[in-house]
Amino acid sequence: MTTPSTPRRLHPVSLQQAAEDSPTLARLAQLARESGERLAAVESLIPLSLRSAVRPGPIDGPAWCLLVDSSAAAAKLRQLVPALLNCLRDRGWQVTSIRLKVQVAQQ
Repeated sequence: MTTPSTPRRLHPVSLQQAAEDSPTLARLAQLARESGERLAAVESLIPLSLRSAVRPGPIDGPAWCLLVDSSAAAAKLRQLVPALLNCLRDRGWQVTSIRLKVQVAQQ
């Protein structure tokens, strides 16, 4: 007895193509793009010396997370959260909170 085989791709696909073919991956890719767009929108409010310490993080409904390299950078960014929220809202994003997560780079 043979079982029907699922069609297999015989050629490699790009990550973008794989994401487009899977609704779950497509949604994750869209959220990652939006997170980067949000960071780009508020980047001018972040002091130049801190910009390299901040990366876009996950979006969870109306909450957004920023990944920060150090607790010192996070402390400074906490002071900027109200201005960041206002900027995002002015640009049409429905963001109610920004969470800062310190994520030290592994060596």
